[in-house]
Amino acid sequence: MTATTRKSDKEKKPRTAPAEVRRAQLIDATITCISKYGISGTTLTGVTKEAGLSLGLVNFHFKSKDALLTETLNTLAAEHRDLWMKAIERDDLGAADKLTAIVEAQFHPRICSRKKLAVWFAFFGEAGHRKSYREHSSRFDIERQEICAGLCRQIIVEGAYTGPDPEGISMTMEAMFDGFWLNMLMYPATFTGKAAVAQVRTYLATLFPGHFNV
Repeated sequence: MTATTRKSDKEKKPRTAPAEVRRAQLIDATITCISKYGISGTTLTGVTKEAGLSLGLVNFHFKSKDALLTETLNTLAAEHRDLWMKAIERDDLGAADKLTAIVEAQFHPRICSRKKLAVWFAFFGEAGHRKSYREHSSRFDIERQEICAGLCRQIIVEGAYTGPDPEGISMTMEAMFDGFWLNMLMYPATFTGKAAVAQVRTYLATLFPGHFNV
């Protein structure tokens, strides 16, 4: 056996792999395809080609394109939630630090890469898939907003602030999150995750100057 042959054998993908590994490969490939072609231009054939797997394998794990899209959306939403929940569950962090952690998680490079942002806005933009988003992922948005409002209430009590409305602040933060995501997707040279975090913190500092500084 020649060195070239041995190298080729090593580079070949294993014929078998755990189901969760194959599913992850297919979801990653779906993210790539949607970012390139949009939802309507993404096909099961294209996903399998991107993943380097067989069409039969994708049909085994996902019975339809819609099932694959739903699982892709759920995976992105869960990845996002897991990142900021780690901070929320820490007993050593105060309310302001936890609120900051949510903001930073929103713009973490792993969460808001251009590829993943393209996927989020593909779901937002196509009427046929907005319902799917609402059914499968909006609960995470609602949960985050409610937690942000609760943290704001704690900060208001701690700082004896008068005037700020916790629900209104959390809704404004959600609007800022979506707006900055769109700007990062459309104008990546101008808008960055780091700058977005700074802008949200500036907003919070105007409301809670004793808890946030810029």
